[in-house]
Amino acid sequence: MKYKFLVYLAATIFAVSCKDDVQPKPKAMLRLDYPIADYTESNIDCPYTFDQNMLSNVKENKDCSLVLDYPMMKGSIYLTYKPVHGNLDTLLIDAQKLSYEHVRKADNIIDQPFVNPDDGVYGMFYEVSGNAASQSQFYVTDSTEHFVTGSLYFYAKPNYDSILPAAMYLQNDIRRIMETLRWRD
Repeated sequence: MKYKFLVYLAATIFAVSCKDDVQPKPKAMLRLDYPIADYTESNIDCPYTFDQNMLSNVKENKDCSLVLDYPMMKGSIYLTYKPVHGNLDTLLIDAQKLSYEHVRKADNIIDQPFVNPDDGVYGMFYEVSGNAASQSQFYVTDSTEHFVTGSLYFYAKPNYDSILPAAMYLQNDIRRIMETLRWRD
């Protein structure tokens, strides 16, 4: 009898405690704050130099190709250097082709020309929006001797909404690289 009463009491409490009142969750957005960028001139043994964000770690290859690794953002900017030996057209076509390979997954690709005649640096910056593998691509050249391409990649499956703050931060770094790039003789 005592056992039946406890079962009945537990069932009653369980039934009464379950309400259909749904409480909406408060609106919230992910907030990712990154420190203000602090730049220094890159210390690389290559035919070019640029301002590098102090948050990045440089991995240099023998052919002057670099990886600027940003562990805090789980992303990297890959720079590839090629000397120009009468093959500028081929290098330009390859760089543009690489940028537009992301068109299948991208929502939009905005190309922005870059011209710095004082330092002999000319190029193009491609901003890729959407769930593409790379959020930014660029190339710069002096059109006679040097050609550098760059790509931004994250260590995660592309989800544009999630990586947007980091992508915007690193796109500013790419623009800074393009603006401060100088050719060495």
